[in-house]
Amino acid sequence: MKQRHVKKMLRDMAEGRPVEVASRRGSMTALARLAHLAEQFGYQYADAWQPGTGTEGLRIRIVPDPRPEARARAAVNRARYPDAVNGGPRPPLDPAAVELLALRIKYDLYNELTGKQKLAIAVPVLTVMAAAIAFRFGSDRTVLLLTGAGWAALVGLAVAGARSSGRFRDKHAATLRAAGFTGVTDAHGRLRYVPPGGQLPGHGNPFTAAP
Repeated sequence: MKQRHVKKMLRDMAEGRPVEVASRRGSMTALARLAHLAEQFGYQYADAWQPGTGTEGLRIRIVPDPRPEARARAAVNRARYPDAVNGGPRPPLDPAAVELLALRIKYDLYNELTGKQKLAIAVPVLTVMAAAIAFRFGSDRTVLLLTGAGWAALVGLAVAGARSSGRFRDKHAATLRAAGFTGVTDAHGRLRYVPPGGQLPGHGNPFTAAP
C-alpha cells in the first residue's frame, strides 16, 4: 500500500462518511489491503466496480460499520495507533482476511453484470455495427460475407467470455461459502456475499438468503 493512498483514505474516513478508494492499476489485492486496514478503524467494505471508461482502474466503496464490535475495535486501534493517519505505525494486516476481501472484490466485479446482461449489451452493438457496414457496402458481396463472418466470430467470443466469467464467479462463490460467507441479494438483484452473521452495509433488515 502506498503511503499517500493510506493517508488519504484515513483522512477521508475521519469525516465519518462513505469513502471511495481507487486503484488506477486495477490491483484487487491493493484495494483489499486498504479495505482491511479500514476495518481496523470502524469501516467495512461495501462494493466494487470498474468505471465506465475502463481507464480509471478499479474502485471500491467503504462505509462506517455500526456494529458494536467494529466500534470497539476502532476505539482500541485509534488509541494504539494515534499517528496512523500521518503515516505512523498502523495495525498489522491479516493475510487470510486480505485474501477473502480480495475474493469478495473479484466476485462483485465479475457479478457486476450477469452473462445474459453482457450478451444483451454486446450482441445488439455488434449487430448494429455489422448492419452499418452492410448498408455502406451492400453492393460488394465479399464485404458482406466478411462482415457476416466477423459478426459471428465476435458474437462467439462474447458468448465464450460470458461463460468464462460465469465459471470464475461460481468458483469464487464456492470458496466464499466454504469460508462461512452467506449469499444475499441486494436491492438491484445482484447476488453478494457477506461475512458470517453479517449483512450488506447500509441495510437494517434481514436479507433473503441465496439458495
